Amino acid sequence: MALQYFYITNDAAVASICEKAGVDRIFIDMEYIGKDRRQAGLNSVKNHHTVEDVRNIRACVKKSKILVRVNPVHAASAQEIDAVVDAGADYIMLPMWKTAEDVKTFLSLVGGRAKTMLLLETEEARQCLDEVLHLPGIDEMYIGLNDLHLSQHKKFMFELFTDGTVDEIVSKVKKAGIPFGIGGVGRVNCPNLLPAENVLCEHYRLGSSMVILSRTFCDWTQHSTADFEKIITRGIAENRAYEHQIAKQSSAFFAVMHRETAQKIAGIRNNR
Repeated sequence: MALQYFYITNDAAVASICEKAGVDRIFIDMEYIGKDRRQAGLNSVKNHHTVEDVRNIRACVKKSKILVRVNPVHAASAQEIDAVVDAGADYIMLPMWKTAEDVKTFLSLVGGRAKTMLLLETEEARQCLDEVLHLPGIDEMYIGLNDLHLSQHKKFMFELFTDGTVDEIVSKVKKAGIPFGIGGVGRVNCPNLLPAENVLCEHYRLGSSMVILSRTFCDWTQHSTADFEKIITRGIAENRAYEHQIAKQSSAFFAVMHRETAQKIAGIRNNR
């Protein structure tokens, strides 16, 4: 089964293009609390999207679902989640949770009014995962490689594919019967630090259901509308074709690709 693709934007025209190109979920990113401090000095995006963005995207998409990342649990979480639900979110993502209590609070505040997704991106979250997975009301899990690798003091976020971290998390999440996604992916047939082909093979090896289309796939802020439409439409078609190709492969194929990926990652890490 093909991966669900997410694309992060608060631009209605871009969202419409993404929907037409085959993006499954438009990702509205409202998280800002603690992000500037946590990712200081890194080449990462701080989006600062708003509830009004959720409303605007809700009005322009028909088929794609809307995923909203809210802030970590804080004093105004109830009001924030209520506003996001009222604006039309299909899925609500909780970032930076570190305890089962964080998750309980979030699930209670959503109260079944939208699908819930937990973004596992801290070592503390990994340590309490067994307890969290016994909580009712979790619809999906997402493994955030960027912040998780920072919390583990690793040099390269994709190391987590080959050092046992992702495999350990995935084995528990799969046992709980919860669909999951991992990190981001670029375009196949393009130069990337770690080729998208290797990343997609890891998703299929592990049984992932979803992935974010990263900035390296196509950054809408760096292109004209016409060029963005051409790039993302062609990119998704080529990634889907590669998915179709590897979906037919055996576990032996993915074992070979995993070893190749580990070698590439080791080379990247050693050069940092």
